[in-house]
Amino acid sequence: MTELSEFDKGFFVGLLISEGTFGGDGRQPHVVVRMHTRHEALFHRLMALFPETRLYGPYHHGGRSYYQWMARGRSLVRDVLPVLESLPLDQLDEYADQRFHEMTTNYAQFIRRERSRIAEFEATSSENAE
Repeated sequence: MTELSEFDKGFFVGLLISEGTFGGDGRQPHVVVRMHTRHEALFHRLMALFPETRLYGPYHHGGRSYYQWMARGRSLVRDVLPVLESLPLDQLDEYADQRFHEMTTNYAQFIRRERSRIAEFEATSSENAE
């Protein structure tokens, strides 16, 4: 992932505060944004910012048409969490900050394990590059 501009960070955190959910499936944490298909360009922007995340849809059922963007696993831990951790969520939206901290607390073991794997992979990659 490339370094995000200040605009992109603001766009991302604003989107998550207003439309995002922080949670998990019991095994691993995830961040999800689900919105109507008329916001398709917004989802393509998310995919450009975080190319290893997933975009699902469009779904059409129950009279609704929507896309769902999801960050989980390695892409969440390596790419998304550092952005969220670098921003003052507590100063922007107390509820979003609370949900984010609940997710990171509930899945702390997964996050630690994944960060360790990422660090190990990066160390091995840099050794092989030399």
